Parts: sequence; C-alpha cells; structure tokens
Amino acid sequence: MTENALGDTTGDTNLAARLSELGCAALVDAMGRIHDHRAHILPMVSPDPSRPLFGPAATIAYMPCRDDVKQSSESFAHFFYQAVGKFPSGRVLVLSSGGYPDVSHGGGTKLSRVANHGLAGVLADGRLRDFHQLREHGFAAWCRGESTRWGGDTVMPYAANVSIEFAGVCITPGDYIFADSSGAVVIPSQSLHRVLEMARKVEGEDSSFIKEIRSEEIPF
Repeated sequence: MTENALGDTTGDTNLAARLSELGCAALVDAMGRIHDHRAHILPMVSPDPSRPLFGPAATIAYMPCRDDVKQSSESFAHFFYQAVGKFPSGRVLVLSSGGYPDVSHGGGTKLSRVANHGLAGVLADGRLRDFHQLREHGFAAWCRGESTRWGGDTVMPYAANVSIEFAGVCITPGDYIFADSSGAVVIPSQSLHRVLEMARKVEGEDSSFIKEIRSEEIPF
C-alpha cells in the first residue's frame, strides 16, 4: 500500500480490485449499516463502462456563469491544480453540476490533465464531451452523458477543494469514491475499511440467503 502526505491509500490497487469484486450495491448496503446519511448515486454514463472508478475525491464546485464574478476569469487549470494538490496520483476529480447537469463540464482536451497527472478518473454531475478521446486517455470517467456543445457559457468552475452537492449527496475532499455500471457510492475516508468489512459481511449474508431460497419448497 502506498500512502501520500494525507495518508490516502491511493496506490492500493489491491483494495480497488477488492471493491470492484464486491460491487457498488454491496458497498451501498454497507454504508447504510454504518452511516445514516445518503451516500449512493444512481447509475451514470461512461465512455468505457467496463472501467470502475475508485479513489479519494478532489472536488471542483461549479456555479452558473456570471460575467461580473471574479472567479469566472480563472481557467479550469487553476481550479484543477488547486483541487488535486501536490499528490494528484490516484485521486478522483469530482465536478458538481452548478445547477446544469445536462451541460458539458469538460472534454478530452481539458481533461487530458487527468491522465497527465495519474488521477484515477473523473466523476461529473454534468455531461462530458469527446467520449472517444476520454477512452483513449485510459482513465475511468462517469458522468450524466455525452455532449457535443461547449458549456462554458452556462457553468463555470467556482471553487476547489470544498464540499459539494452531487446528485443529492454531500462529497467532501478526501471522501472515497467508487463507481461502476450500477452507480456510485461516497465513503468517508475514516470509514473506508469498516465499510469494506461490512460489505464482505453483506456479500456473505446474500450468499447464505441464495442457498436458503434454492432449498425452499412450494408452500401450497
């Protein structure tokens, strides 16, 4: 396991593999037994649905565009590097919707930085452009769908490394994100290993229930 300055297990590929084996549903069930708040995100779209996404969140908050707001003059790169910090490898870039989940929040050119700096991928509460380029970049990307139109006149990056709202879920920097074709789950960093152990328990219980169901007799 490789840890960065924040103690994140960003280099733990074995952990990512174990989470993938368990799947999102078991992790969501496990979160529900440990925490009371909503932690699940309904299924999203990916340029390559075979690639699950896992890592600690680096957040960028989007807002509706205003030409009189100072932050609107800052480039995406400014917020990207502020979000990922000195240890970008293995992180998940999380983009809030800014109130416009059907608008593009980035594409193959802008998000090439994700590949350049070894992030695990992107989770966007909006649409993304250039799915063919995103596939070629090699990281996992999950979003609301593909877009062809630039969205920079509708939403703008506003703040980095802050708590954001994402599809009704609160995501704070450092939360662990897991996403696959069935949806996504947000796991507080301090609860990661507890949730993993609980998910294994959930999986074991489900296996036992399946055996019981197979042995059931028709009751009439």
